[in-house]
Amino acid sequence: MTYKRLQNKIALITGGSRGIGAAIAKRFAHEGCHVAISYTESKEKALFLVKELEKEGVKALAVQANQANPLQAANLAKKVGEHFGKIDILVNNAGIYVGGSIDDANLDIDGVARQLAVNVGGVFATTRAALPFMKDGGRIVIIGSINGERMTASGGADYAATKAALVGYTHGWARDLGPRNVTVNLVQPGPIDTDMNPDHTEFAEMVKKSVALGRYGKPEEIASAVAFLVSEEASYITGATLTVDGGFLA
Repeated sequence: MTYKRLQNKIALITGGSRGIGAAIAKRFAHEGCHVAISYTESKEKALFLVKELEKEGVKALAVQANQANPLQAANLAKKVGEHFGKIDILVNNAGIYVGGSIDDANLDIDGVARQLAVNVGGVFATTRAALPFMKDGGRIVIIGSINGERMTASGGADYAATKAALVGYTHGWARDLGPRNVTVNLVQPGPIDTDMNPDHTEFAEMVKKSVALGRYGKPEEIASAVAFLVSEEASYITGATLTVDGGFLA
């Protein structure tokens, strides 16, 4: 039974309208946290989720923001901070995948640039804008990927590079914000059953053969890890990487 570890905290979760982000939002609300989520195009899903969160007796807010646009990413944090008066927890979850080999003459260069803008630039802009609203003792969690540590297939180098960059931010920001007792940690999901990476495909069956537990993870399992890292129970953990991959990298 979950107790209210996050009672009356304020959290901003980027890309929170579906998948892992939505699972984190639900877990936070269940633990008593007021939640703001951002979305790019999934307005209906975002508004539906807000209603679901409010059933937990908390306040919820959905804000449209394109994380590829640094001004919109910064304004997102400003809007949430001004609406709630503070931001206790920031979860940088928004991310996209654009594949392609470096020697592919038809590589989507614009897509690669947007991927870099969302996966790295958006994290930077949102975090920087959220910090003025975050008191000492705040929590920042970045959602990376096991691909930031190891890319096991061709065509994923650009994506892997963006997730590897988040490792550097995690280590560096933990040092920057340590004097304020603000912790910064990275969660690296492995194969997780989402709309973008569904469990029941030929590709998924192939991947499962490399997972020690023999299955895809659930978004709720990532949410559990994040909920721990933002709680008081993790007060002495910062600059750390928590891999949640069922043993894929074991």
